[in-house]
Amino acid sequence: MGKITFILGGARSGKSSYAIRLAKKFEGKIAFVATCPPLDEEMKMRIEIHKRDRPFHWHTFEEFKDLSTLLKKIGSEFDLIIIDCLTLFTSNLLLEGLADKEIEDRIDKLLRILKSIKCDSIIVSNEVGLGIVPEDRLARRFRDLAGKINQSVAKQSDEVFFMFSGFPLRIKE
Repeated sequence: MGKITFILGGARSGKSSYAIRLAKKFEGKIAFVATCPPLDEEMKMRIEIHKRDRPFHWHTFEEFKDLSTLLKKIGSEFDLIIIDCLTLFTSNLLLEGLADKEIEDRIDKLLRILKSIKCDSIIVSNEVGLGIVPEDRLARRFRDLAGKINQSVAKQSDEVFFMFSGFPLRIKE
């Protein structure tokens, strides 16, 4: 059973950079699973910048809606899998029209798979509950669902970090 490390923080807090720093210390084969679809030119440019920040020998997978199938397929091939990010994955499923319970079930399945494979994993997610209450119903639903999912993942993770302005605060060891 592999170790699950959960990195949580606000937008631009250094979550992804910290995940990469942790992974660079890791010996073995590394997979990076990106969940952000390139929806527009600006997002495509951001994705390219993120790709350049990762070591060339890491294997990158782009999966927007079915992480469980991908992890079952690649889990035995790697020593570490980074998933960046869980909130984008949640957003993708929400926009697909899935019910909250279906999304929560997919996250639970994802965690069961991560616990059953031998490789370690790092999961990156946004803390979206520190701001104002969103104005529209979909945004409130997303915030509430993301908060519930983050709590579940944090409980099931072996180690949890919260990022503040590029500095990690260990909140579970």
